[in-house]
Amino acid sequence: MAAHVVTVNEVLDGHVALDIQCLDRIYLNAYVPKLQTSSQVVAFLSGHLGFPFPSPALFNQIGQRFRRAVASYAEANDIPWVRFGKGDDKLAVMRPYLARQAATGRFGVAAVGVAQEFQRV
Repeated sequence: MAAHVVTVNEVLDGHVALDIQCLDRIYLNAYVPKLQTSSQVVAFLSGHLGFPFPSPALFNQIGQRFRRAVASYAEANDIPWVRFGKGDDKLAVMRPYLARQAATGRFGVAAVGVAQEFQRV
């Protein structure tokens, strides 16, 4: 069966459920048609976000701000922050956290797992 590509509006309207196919990584991929060319990225960084100079360094700032927000949320809600080591079996490391969350009988974030992965480019 082919996967149905959903729109942001469908997600926001609540007509889409998350299907977790890989426990150790959950990705949010969004297709933003207006960011597919360099001129559109410049317009986004300058016009939409208000930066005076559209630099690739801004994406690092945006990513760092996101990571700080996730860490702040985890801390404010007593959600464990788990750093994976090289070669760790992520499912085995997370299993106790998942079991603890399941025992509450409620939906929620069991833990935030952090892994540093290097890619040769």
